[in-house]
Amino acid sequence: MNISLDHPLFARIASDLASHGWSQQNIFLPSALTEELARDCLERARLGQLKPAATGRGVTAQVREGIRGDAIEWVERGQSAPVDRYLGLMESLRQSLNQSLFLGLEDFESHFACYPPGAYYLRHLDRFNDDDRRSVSTVAYLNQAWLPEDGGQLRLYLPGERIHDVVPTGGALVVFLSDQIPHEVLPAQRERLSLTGWFRRRGSGPL
Repeated sequence: MNISLDHPLFARIASDLASHGWSQQNIFLPSALTEELARDCLERARLGQLKPAATGRGVTAQVREGIRGDAIEWVERGQSAPVDRYLGLMESLRQSLNQSLFLGLEDFESHFACYPPGAYYLRHLDRFNDDDRRSVSTVAYLNQAWLPEDGGQLRLYLPGERIHDVVPTGGALVVFLSDQIPHEVLPAQRERLSLTGWFRRRGSGPL
């Protein structure tokens, strides 16, 4: 799924990132694609393909339920038609951000994330201490008919001790600078689905 690199939606995201380091687009994924991705995620969960998420990386990675409680599976091209369309859309966004902001983003990695009721992810940054390649974080939401009282907000900690909460409504996209915006996932009252990803640049950390 590819759209023009100068699409107004991409331009708004780039402008937001340049001015304050984050962007929230409440209507980003087409509704049909959102539903197909949600079904894909739930089917993977039914088959046991989503595994408890770890913190850290490499040999230091550990599952710590007191820090985060989601189950994940990484996505790649060729796994399913909806995933291919989603990755094509994010590839267009990558190229557009490079074109407008000169960020040098080289690739994109992403995984499904499923939070069972009551699960959360404590405040953190998305960049590893020993690997600075993650540059721009993205979260695309797949939840149908989500209400504010369902919880599960993404809480962004912004400069000036400001807080911004994002309701994980299906089709919405949040984009932010990985090393500048601390954030957390608040507990939800129902199952919460998303696609979390990172645009990466060539870094100084180990490959």
